[in-house]
Amino acid sequence: MKLDATDKAILRLLQKNGKYTIKELASKLNLTATPIFERIKRLEKEKFIESYKAVLNRKKIGLSLLVFSNVTLKSHEATFISKFEQDILQFDEVIECYHTAGVYDYLIKVMVKNMDEYHDFVAKKLASIENIGQVQSAFVMTEVKSTSNLPVQ
Repeated sequence: MKLDATDKAILRLLQKNGKYTIKELASKLNLTATPIFERIKRLEKEKFIESYKAVLNRKKIGLSLLVFSNVTLKSHEATFISKFEQDILQFDEVIECYHTAGVYDYLIKVMVKNMDEYHDFVAKKLASIENIGQVQSAFVMTEVKSTSNLPVQ
């Protein structure tokens, strides 16, 4: 399916505010509600829109420490890689995990309350994963830009 200008406009608007009503979107795009509704249903069916969710303020819910940790595995056998990926999915503190090329094997994004909680996460949870060789962490001092909005062009 190819996206036209209206589809792209809908995607941009819904990324900014997933609570827009069909009527509000139609008004913003100078269209009637029916074609907007049909387009959104098609975009959902074709998986351009995967889900809707509330974006929480991490600091308001007590997650003040944001950490990016680079993880290196001791062995790169397929079974060890698969086991690491299955294990890391179990930790709520890990909100993103990427298998990367280069010096490190994985980049994980971790959110916790404070340094003590991060220490416990590393010492008790991350260390329990077999085959981890090294963890190098970078602590975020200032969050300059954080968005989940994709550049729809």
